[in-house]
Parts: sequence; C-alpha cells; structure tokens
Amino acid sequence: MTTDNENLFDKEKSIDPKRKVERKDGEPTSAFKGASLAALLIGVSAYLLGLYNAVMELNEKGYYFAILIFGLYSSVSLQKAVRDKEEGIPVTNIYYGISWFALIIAILLMAIGLYNAGSIVLSEKGFYGMAFVLSIFAAITVQKNVRDSQKAREID
Repeated sequence: MTTDNENLFDKEKSIDPKRKVERKDGEPTSAFKGASLAALLIGVSAYLLGLYNAVMELNEKGYYFAILIFGLYSSVSLQKAVRDKEEGIPVTNIYYGISWFALIIAILLMAIGLYNAGSIVLSEKGFYGMAFVLSIFAAITVQKNVRDSQKAREID
C-alpha cells in the first residue's frame, strides 16, 4: 500500500532528475567542500589584508607572512602523514615527527611573535591569531576533502 507522500516523492524524482546529485560513497558533500574552501579563502584573505594594512615594518610583515605559509604547509603535510599512516601507506617516523614538529613550531612562532609585538594592539593580535588558526584548520579540511574525493573516485 502506498501513501500519497510516497507517490508525491516518486513524482518529484521523475519530474526533476537533476535534483539529486550523485555522490560516491565516502566523498564529502559539495556543501562541506564549499564551506571548507570558503573558510580557507576567508582566513588567508583576512590575514593578508590585515598584513597589508598594518602599520609595521616590512620585515615584520615578512615574518608574519612566512609564518602563515609555514603553518599552512606544515598542517597539510601533517594531515597527509596522519592519513597515510591510517590507510597503511608507509610513512617514516622521521617525516611524521618533522610534520608534527613543524606545525607546533609554526604555532609557537605565531604566539611568540604576537606576544612580543609591542606595536600591535591587543585586538589586532587577536585578529591575526584567529585568522591564522582559521587558515590552518581550513587547510587541513580542504586537504582532507581532496583526499576523500580522490579515494572515492578510485574505488569506483
């Protein structure tokens, strides 16, 4: 026995077949991929815009820019190493350790730099810290999404 709701659902399927997007098993949704990418772009853009508008010496700007790039690279590298180990792909202990060390150093350098920056007001320090953390987190999720999408495609 079918209900009116089930018939309505079947009619919607036949009327608009484009409505349901085929997603492979294990692949992140488009919304999650978009949100992760948007977070990365917003975090990095806000950080760089803040640096561009900051009243500080060029060498200070270079320091904070280098920390951002170092943090992004180290977080993606660590995510890859952790995921490789989880999937049984060989990862040397030295690479795994260096990946953790690099991310910890990037975060410490940012914290130490902001703590010792006398020319930056506290609200600006918070801005740089939050944009940095958002960028690192988003870089990890974007890398995870790329990896999950690739793995889902390889399975099919």
